Amino acid sequence: MTDQELQTLVEAISEEFFGKPFRHRARFNRRLRTTGGRYLLQSHNIELNPRHLEEHGEAELIGIIKHELCHYHLHLEKRGYRHADREFRELLKQVGGSRYCREVSGGRTRLPYRYELVCRACGMRYKRKRKMNPARYRCGRCRGKLSLRELAPADGG
Repeated sequence: MTDQELQTLVEAISEEFFGKPFRHRARFNRRLRTTGGRYLLQSHNIELNPRHLEEHGEAELIGIIKHELCHYHLHLEKRGYRHADREFRELLKQVGGSRYCREVSGGRTRLPYRYELVCRACGMRYKRKRKMNPARYRCGRCRGKLSLRELAPADGG
């Protein structure tokens, strides 16, 4: 599906389910990794993750489009457009949009634990994925000093 075909699809869904025109741009954005789509507050454009169409089909994409159009129309009407707002949840249910999208490949990568902070006083251990300066922190249990040690690759996890 091209960006122009996507634009036509979004306009058709907006008219059919919301009874209002979509007057801005809808396009695919391959850089989106952890979300199905996003509504841009400044420009009012919608960006969608093309991997959802490739991996889960057009039905999944339509659910995401309805979700983003709920943000779009509510924001333009100066009503509650955020996920936590009742108006947003009610409109989403009314049009049959998806509240959450399924995961796609190439999303978040899970890093193993590479470091461990050890309290010198009580022995409490804190696993970390990133290196940090132990002199800037204290133990949460006893307020003792911490020391940093690097974990072996099989040790992490």
